[in-house]
Amino acid sequence: MSELRKRGAGGDHEAESITDKDVDGEDRFGEQDLRSDADVPEVVPPTDSTPEIFKKALSGLSSRWKNWWIRGILTLAMISIFSLIIYMGSFMLMLLVLSIQVKCFHEIITIGYRVYHSYDLPWFRTLSWYFLLCVNYFFYGETVADYFATFVQRREQLQFLIRYHRFISFTLYLAGFCLFVLSLVKKQYRLQFYMFAWTHVTLLITVTQSHLVIQNLFEGMIWFLVPISSVICNDIAAYIFGFFFGRTPLIKLSPKKTWEGFIGGFFITVVFGFIVAYLLAQYQYFVCPVEYNSEANRFVTECEPSELFQLQKYSIPPLLQVVLGRETVNLYPFQLHSIALSTFASLIGPFGGFFASGFKRAFKIKDFADTIPGHGGIMDRFDCQYLMATFVHVYITSFIRGPNPSKLLKQLLVLQPEQQLNVYKMLKSHLIEKGILQPSLKG
Repeated sequence: MSELRKRGAGGDHEAESITDKDVDGEDRFGEQDLRSDADVPEVVPPTDSTPEIFKKALSGLSSRWKNWWIRGILTLAMISIFSLIIYMGSFMLMLLVLSIQVKCFHEIITIGYRVYHSYDLPWFRTLSWYFLLCVNYFFYGETVADYFATFVQRREQLQFLIRYHRFISFTLYLAGFCLFVLSLVKKQYRLQFYMFAWTHVTLLITVTQSHLVIQNLFEGMIWFLVPISSVICNDIAAYIFGFFFGRTPLIKLSPKKTWEGFIGGFFITVVFGFIVAYLLAQYQYFVCPVEYNSEANRFVTECEPSELFQLQKYSIPPLLQVVLGRETVNLYPFQLHSIALSTFASLIGPFGGFFASGFKRAFKIKDFADTIPGHGGIMDRFDCQYLMATFVHVYITSFIRGPNPSKLLKQLLVLQPEQQLNVYKMLKSHLIEKGILQPSLKG
């Protein structure tokens, strides 16, 4: 009996040692869990992508002023390109959002590869992009089914894809999930799960938020332009005020941010948003919901503007009446909403930038990439935009959007003739009960 106990004890000890050995091998990739921020491996800093013509032209300036001019020139260039894309229409704006989303995903996922030294993981780079494709397929398919029901109804080959869209999307994702499980390699399990989580968080940040941007755009280009331009204005104004007047640090995550820049940016952004809202609200091109015209085979922005974009008379508070010398003022109701949008863009929006700064500090990098000289990567320019997109979407659904007869009609047209007839009979009975239609009315 004692011999059996010894053997049993020995067997347990042997199993323990084997388990410990395997775990130790895997912990080689999991040491990040026990490290402080100071122990995180540094990512190779991006190279200087400043064009040589800028370097030569600004060679006599200090690094502070050199950066000022580079940022200023390229900011004007980006605003000009953005204005051209706006002129080209809604479809080009959607392509722009998609391009920015893909580039932001690439920048964040690349940092993950570098930090965790995961270049040699089997299939993982391919799987990351596969998951991006799956999630985009799901969200854009939902948009097509929601906004282009009439177009889809006329094309038999698309009806199957739309009808079973969610099942197809789930199947595609499930295939990627199974491939990930099959790709797991001994002694790299923890590292692979790190990157799996990194990929999904990146998808949450980029794809879902860019989908909300598209949703805002369909409500009317003004819901896309005013929030985005307010964030851009706040970023520029805060930089200028901080550059010339900044003395008091705002937050440790971003040492260059100052209270002077934060406050100055707030006032400039609110005024800017109010003025831009007034200018854009005068044109159908900006205020009408974006709809697809299947007959013309293009996106159209033609409608009778809602009350939100029609001038209304408002009473001025007594204190301001003395200053302005008038009792009433004519405003578009949207201008009042623009105050809420620009206030969020200037007070809460910067926290998206602070979050990005904390992320970069955690992994000891200056910028997400070196795509734009003086600015960093695309994600460095759009870190606040994603937070803004979510707020605008919530704001519209909470305070603005009501039942949409046009959208409801499109959904009814997708139904079978028998179902449409039942809806018609139910609606007719309801209107008769309300006294809107006479019982003797035929049809």
